[in-house]
Amino acid sequence: MVAGDHNIRPIIVPRDISKLPWNTGYAEAVNAGKSLKNEDQSAIYEGFLERNTRVSTSPAKEATDLTAESDLADSAGGYRLPYYYFAIFDGHAGSGAAVSAANQLHYILHEKLVDIIDHLMPENELETVPGKPVKMFIPAKDLGFQSLVVGALEAAFWEMDKLIEEDRFRYKITGGCTALVALFILGKLFVANAGDCRAVWCRETGAVDMSNDFTPETERRRIRKLAALKPELLGASFTALDYLRRPTKNDIGQRMLYREPYMTGWAYKTIAEDDLKVPVVFGDGKRSRVLATIGVTRGFGDHDLKAQLGGVPIKPFLTSQPEVRILDLEQESITELDVLVMGSDGLWDVTSSDIAAKVVLSSIQGFLPEDDSRYKYRLTSAAQDLVMNSRGKHTQKGWRTIEEKVATVDDISVFVIPLLPYKVEYEQWQKQICPEKLSIVETSHECSNTRELIIF
Repeated sequence: MVAGDHNIRPIIVPRDISKLPWNTGYAEAVNAGKSLKNEDQSAIYEGFLERNTRVSTSPAKEATDLTAESDLADSAGGYRLPYYYFAIFDGHAGSGAAVSAANQLHYILHEKLVDIIDHLMPENELETVPGKPVKMFIPAKDLGFQSLVVGALEAAFWEMDKLIEEDRFRYKITGGCTALVALFILGKLFVANAGDCRAVWCRETGAVDMSNDFTPETERRRIRKLAALKPELLGASFTALDYLRRPTKNDIGQRMLYREPYMTGWAYKTIAEDDLKVPVVFGDGKRSRVLATIGVTRGFGDHDLKAQLGGVPIKPFLTSQPEVRILDLEQESITELDVLVMGSDGLWDVTSSDIAAKVVLSSIQGFLPEDDSRYKYRLTSAAQDLVMNSRGKHTQKGWRTIEEKVATVDDISVFVIPLLPYKVEYEQWQKQICPEKLSIVETSHECSNTRELIIF
């Protein structure tokens, strides 16, 4: 298929953008031959939480009807809280973990959100029968719903990793993947990141990073501290110590700058035979590797991966723990130029956050609102331009950017998500759902309906 041609690397976009919430932009391109297939996976999920006296069997509706009164309440008196989920999973050593996460993480997260529905749609006393209040646990400390959503995301990531561990032999799941999730719920944007994918809030005034890149370089201290606490994980070939340069046999007996895992500065020590071991984080920058083997530190999978030197398991040094950042859309001044760009590391290897903001702004401003037939494609065009900026063109020297610099040879996946439509939609939801109505529910019959899952 042309889409998977490693020599042409066509930029692929959805045929029907109306299936994406708010005409969100999406584009992708396959790698230049570093792996047989595109190992990136992306997913969009529209769902809602529902507190009801019965399980609703109403069919799924189009996203454009989400704020209609008939879609927010049914004849049984139940009320729905809509949410949106976007995710990118960047696979390595196979696409199995990324495919598994793209098809299952949203279900796990949904169940975690159902667990906290009493806090997302709160009432101190929930009346199902007049005069008979349903008891509900209210913590003595007011945690706020944001910390509970963060907890739901963190728990879902951990459970997803455990599920891959359990299913890896049954479904032959190979390799691992990093994970980046954006969750729009209750007027807030939650971005959960485990790995080196990145989310950036692009504004007319510039870029705001909504995630941190987790690599062996940025997590050097965490990994070295773990190695110091559990030296048995290092085997006989690795050390938790760090050196200004790697010692050689000629350095034995000489003094050299080094640091322990608990140190931020440097000190001198006399080099001994034991100092010739390989550092647990080997190399620098983009070339740094955990146990001289893998270039990622967070995500899912890699349960059977072993170091090339010594054969010690690498998984203990990896974690599925995401970092979660929150953007309060209610409190921000959001315009049509505000978008969230989500991309796999293939995009960010070449394109910085600031450049991405400039590319998006230039692309969006090229479409006039008066031209309805073209205006709806502005975000798709922005996603294409971002992919093009990192993929570049194939020349006699290989893949090069427009500035004649080395372009990425990795898979690239990009979302360009508008923020204003969700903010407007949430404000409409607030007006239509009165707090009093939320008390006419039965907590023992919480349920949910889900909308279409789109996987790229």
